[in-house]
Amino acid sequence: MKQPSSITKLIGKFSSLPGVGIKTAQRFAYAVIDMSEAEVKDFCDAMQAVKTNVHMCTECGNFTENEVCDICAHRDKSIICVVSYPKDVIALDKSGSYTGVYHVLHGTLNPLEGRSADDLNIKSLFRRLDGVKEVIMATNPDVEGEVTATYLAKLIKPFGIKVTRLAQGISMGSDIEYADEVTLERALDGRTEI
Repeated sequence: MKQPSSITKLIGKFSSLPGVGIKTAQRFAYAVIDMSEAEVKDFCDAMQAVKTNVHMCTECGNFTENEVCDICAHRDKSIICVVSYPKDVIALDKSGSYTGVYHVLHGTLNPLEGRSADDLNIKSLFRRLDGVKEVIMATNPDVEGEVTATYLAKLIKPFGIKVTRLAQGISMGSDIEYADEVTLERALDGRTEI
């Protein structure tokens, strides 16, 4: 039996989202069918509101509905934590231990995919460096993240600003025997006194 084309189209739209496979897209589509008209309208209104109201903070590049995000408006601007994506801000800020501001690059350097420094939110970072004491590189510990962090560190250090990298190592709950050599090396190098 062939399903109605409207369902097929909706499944296609959901499956085009990152991380959504065909089975999940089907579940989403059938969940929409089970919604009331009011719930579907609210769902559509929420998507439209995001497209209409959300834009990049003029200072850090994080997503906001204001000209400047709440973090840039109220936090210590002498420390900047550089991240690849807005979702990284959320993850880091959940710890509650960081009181500085962020800078969102919206990607990482990747010459194989044609992504250069001009494609990232880098120029505005250098306009923010006046009065900054430390820049923390919090890009992912993969090849692109390391290349991006190293590239930015080389450009920032001549300003006399301390550039640091997040400590990396073995995560809580994991077994040492399953950690790779690079992770173990970083865990040893980044050890702290107890």
